[in-house]
Amino acid sequence: MGKNKLKKFKEMETIDCVFQYPYGQLQQTGFPMRGSWNQDFFHNSNPIVLELGCGKGEYTVGLARRFPDRNFIGIDIKGARMHRGACQARDEQLGNVAFLRTNIELLPRFFSPGEVDEIWITFPDPQMKKVRKRLTSTTFMQLYRQVLKPGGRINLKTDSPFLYTYTSAMVRLNSLPILADCADLHNAAQASDANTADQSPVYDGIDPSLREIRTFYEQQWIARGLSIKYLAFSLTPDGDLQEPQDDIPFDTYRSFSRGVLDQLNN
Repeated sequence: MGKNKLKKFKEMETIDCVFQYPYGQLQQTGFPMRGSWNQDFFHNSNPIVLELGCGKGEYTVGLARRFPDRNFIGIDIKGARMHRGACQARDEQLGNVAFLRTNIELLPRFFSPGEVDEIWITFPDPQMKKVRKRLTSTTFMQLYRQVLKPGGRINLKTDSPFLYTYTSAMVRLNSLPILADCADLHNAAQASDANTADQSPVYDGIDPSLREIRTFYEQQWIARGLSIKYLAFSLTPDGDLQEPQDDIPFDTYRSFSRGVLDQLNN
């Protein structure tokens, strides 16, 4: 492990808004704030919003800046990634931000039923060959049901035509209420702005301020001319969920090489 990662891990241990629970400790003692995040950490009764696979945490922090009346928790298994967002939250003294280092499959160990109001899934691996690993699969929907309030909102932002098409098919097959749907988020935003003189538009159910928060990967895809897709829906609290059987074409492009990513990151 490189010295830079070790330095980040050490610093993460000193940041109050970061929670890292080894699985062994979780098995023995459980997570003490499960069911009491509002009371014990945020010290308010505002809605709790999760970002799954938060990466560098820029989306979690960006949402927290814009919506001070909500509490945001970025979740990722890669501690070195979320270091940047955690430092930003600390330095800006954002009291409505936390970061949790864990596997997404362990969400019910950290949140009680109905404790979460909303989930963001931002630019996940589409897992084109492994349906059970897709963060928008029915397997994960059943997991989210264990922590979301009834009818809680799920937001997907993705560059992947495959994942967008799959998720849309899953939502429609299971008659989940669609709250927003846009196949080309930023171009739709520009068109709406051009046609609106005095007020910020809401296009396809989307708060226009959300397009201003762009993750590291989102900027990568935009730089390559790819469209960003957005889908939001309510997750009903019960009922069997069916997997779509649609034949969906795989994505044909690949991510940038590490060298190019390093340049974009600097």
